[in-house]
Order: sequence, then C-alpha cells, then structure tokens
Amino acid sequence: MATAAAELLEMLLGRASTAPVSASQLRVLFLLEQHEGINLRTLADGLRSTPSSTSRLCDRLQAVGFVERLPSASSRRELELRLSRRGCAFLADLRARRERELAVVTARMSGESRAMLLKGLESLRSAAVPVMDEGADASLAPHARTA
Repeated sequence: MATAAAELLEMLLGRASTAPVSASQLRVLFLLEQHEGINLRTLADGLRSTPSSTSRLCDRLQAVGFVERLPSASSRRELELRLSRRGCAFLADLRARRERELAVVTARMSGESRAMLLKGLESLRSAAVPVMDEGADASLAPHARTA
C-alpha cells in the first residue's frame, strides 16, 4: 500500500515539471528556503552528500540564477548560501502548479472522499513529524554554521 501511495503522489506531483532543476537540485532549494544563510558544509550534511557534490549542485543552481553565494557575516572564510529572488519565485510557481494539478484530481472526488483524504493526510503529517525530526541533521539548526 505504501508503495502504491508513494508512486501515485510522485505521479501527481510530477505532472508539474521541476525543469530546469533536477530532484537533487530541488532538495537544495527546499533546504535553503528553510535554512537561509547556511554554508556549503552544513548544506552537504543536510543532503547527506559530500561538499564537492553539493558544491557542483550549487554551481548549477547559481548558473540558472536560483542560488546566491554571499560573504558570511560571521566568518571571512565562509560563504552563505541563499535563494535568489528568482529561486524563491521558482519555488512559489512550482507549488502553485502542483496545487493546481492536485486540485484537478481532488475536484473529481466526492466531498466525503475529500474529507477522508484530508483526515488521512493530517494523520500522515502527524506521524511523519517525529520520523523527520529523528532524521533531521543537527547541523541544519540555525546556530550551527561552522566550516
């Protein structure tokens, strides 16, 4: 059942193209949105990746204008990573497109089915929070910005 649900969600969300970014680059954008100003090593830890691979992802995102590297306010040796205005606009547009795609599908459901879906999704979110908190990397805490 979990596999079928995951595949259905991927199919529905996938109807709203994430081009010009890959799934890995999209994860970078979401993390930078949540943890503005983190450094490359912290981002790499959050992605469970290497700094060199993460740097290449950021290079590509910077090339399309979605990410900015700025001098750190706390260390001359570090750079802070931030979403650019274009990156923020891209995420807002992606969310709007995904919402429209889901609205088309849920509009075909009965009111009772939509209410059951909402209740189920709320339960899923409640169950996911502790799991996501356990898996969250402590390095993404706002105070942890060391090289």
